[in-house]
Amino acid sequence: MNVTFANPGADYMIARIMEFQTEGGSAFWSDPLFHFFPRLDRAYAGSLPFPKRREYIEQTLREVYTGLEETINKKVLMYAQYWEACRSQISAALSDAFGVDCSGLFNDLRCNVTMNPIEPRFLRERRFDVFYLNSERGAIGESIHELVHFMWFYVWNRLFGDGYDEYERPSLKWILSEMVVESVMKDRRLSSINPYFPRENGGCVYPCFFDMRMGGVPVLETLDAMYKSQRIEDFMRGSFAYCQEHEAEIREHMIRSNGAI
Repeated sequence: MNVTFANPGADYMIARIMEFQTEGGSAFWSDPLFHFFPRLDRAYAGSLPFPKRREYIEQTLREVYTGLEETINKKVLMYAQYWEACRSQISAALSDAFGVDCSGLFNDLRCNVTMNPIEPRFLRERRFDVFYLNSERGAIGESIHELVHFMWFYVWNRLFGDGYDEYERPSLKWILSEMVVESVMKDRRLSSINPYFPRENGGCVYPCFFDMRMGGVPVLETLDAMYKSQRIEDFMRGSFAYCQEHEAEIREHMIRSNGAI
């Protein structure tokens, strides 16, 4: 398992950012951009017709990138160096978690260091993004989250033989994959190098899962107990059946908590 960190350039960054700046889209996905880049006037952008709003955001971000390019390039080097220091223990932990030798898998992963605070992943293309404002430890913590997804769906796909189109938002399979990261992350080899673990430090799953309960029991506790007591394949089957049983409540809670799925 290996990750190459890179600056993908302004065009890539802006294209990915604009995927979350959609007309009528949820503030959950669009608002972080305005928080981290106060040069963007939220009120002014909101007053513009959508095509003009896109034009304003894109033009402003190009100007911002010009001033950040050197910083982003430095972050690429910092993240790469820290990854090399942690690589073997991450690979060992994920090998144990998924019952698969990771040393020969996913050696072509690419992590793009960008201005996008949302940090999307692309399973088929074997790439993911991290926000440039992360520290080197933060970037590795975010990377571990994404590596869990890559391994989860690698094993899942071999088990179920379904399609990768089913693994993205807002499918239930995507929701489950976001829930289980915390259980995998509890391995000391992973949690010790993730500054966002435990929850008190920000957490490594969406906050809407923290207070989600079914039958009075926290959902993450239920999943964690299953994870600890079962082989990974049995856990995948059982956890998905559990989510299917409670799908309506899960989705309702997510919408109520953050306004988006």
